[in-house]
Amino acid sequence: MPVYTPAEKPTMYFIGVTTTKSSIMKVFPRWMEHFGIDAQLKGIDFAPHSASEAYREAVSFIKHDPLSLGALVTTHKLDCFRASKDLFEGIGPYAQLLQEASSISKQGTDLWAHAKDPITSGLALEYFMPKGYFAESEAQMLLLGAGGSSLALSLYLINKSKESLDVPKHIIITNRSEQRLREMQEIHAQLDSPLSFSYELCPTPDDNDAVMAKLPSGSLVINATGLGKDGPGSPLPPNARFPQNGFVWEFNYRGELEFLHQAKAAQNAKNLTIVDGWQYFIYGWTQVIAEVFHLDIPTTGSDFDLICDIALQATHQA
Repeated sequence: MPVYTPAEKPTMYFIGVTTTKSSIMKVFPRWMEHFGIDAQLKGIDFAPHSASEAYREAVSFIKHDPLSLGALVTTHKLDCFRASKDLFEGIGPYAQLLQEASSISKQGTDLWAHAKDPITSGLALEYFMPKGYFAESEAQMLLLGAGGSSLALSLYLINKSKESLDVPKHIIITNRSEQRLREMQEIHAQLDSPLSFSYELCPTPDDNDAVMAKLPSGSLVINATGLGKDGPGSPLPPNARFPQNGFVWEFNYRGELEFLHQAKAAQNAKNLTIVDGWQYFIYGWTQVIAEVFHLDIPTTGSDFDLICDIALQATHQA
């Protein structure tokens, strides 16, 4: 169990699994310098699905320590929230809907939980997809994996579809287990979504490939399984049949990234546009930092480009 000592300066925490391996440990100090804030980032590592008491102790410490200002939560978003729900005075609408917290922050003495992924995944998607692309094509979206990040992106698209035609004509979600598919379908049903969804049980990479092979030209394929970072391998088999002229998005930016390598091997033959998880990483962190430190951080434009450049430079430091 981690040992918690009172912070001696404003401190944000990173609750994850292998926090020291993340690029944020190099990037955060540079960003704080850019924002003119004297603060530090500390990692708190838990094994996935740790005991409720462990999550609760971490959140309780942050709540009661004056200079501990908040946290970004990755792998433990569901478990951490469920173990600590009664400790929050405020719960954002996405956190309430998803029953998870990716962002812990304070408003005065009140502790707040937010689920930022429906916002950050949408920002990352808009960053690389051509504006108006889905409105002008028959392209579909294939989400490999029915976990939290996949659900978050689907929620972003549901909200967008209520005011824009620039959304996929159809979204297919695959998963190895039926329960997660059912849970996602139930949430979508609650929202009375105008989007067209289908849910495919795909226990093996070959099953995913069979679904992908039927996609129209120009479709978007996303690895939201965590395979290639949180676990070994890829959700697709060797020689996977990517859509012609398609877009391929790997949610991860670090790890073995086998899915990304598979896409690159087919890039020329299929004329693929390939994106990794770097921008998702940038948006994920800047949105939570904005919440924790009460900053207005831009999401586009020259000021945002500078934030991206600072992060890139920091990761290339010796």
